[in-house]
Amino acid sequence: MIEPLTVYTLPNCMQCTMTTRALDAAGLPYSVIDLTTDERASDLMQQFSYTSAPVVVTRVVSCSGFRPDWIAKIAALRDHPSLASK
Repeated sequence: MIEPLTVYTLPNCMQCTMTTRALDAAGLPYSVIDLTTDERASDLMQQFSYTSAPVVVTRVVSCSGFRPDWIAKIAALRDHPSLASK
């Protein structure tokens, strides 16, 4: 099973909403961090040169913006035998 993703968001962000809806539809677990209320998270995103929200982070990769293609790939990996045993 895939570990929960972290989604860094902004209020009233359409791409953020579309991303969390796509993650819900794919059945992927995630936690949300609001970049306007978490200064440490905001600093981290700036440090990694992300300039737009949402930013979706897994244990090993991350992406920015609404990326349904990326969400589909993560969902396809969810039940992969090599991940299911971990």
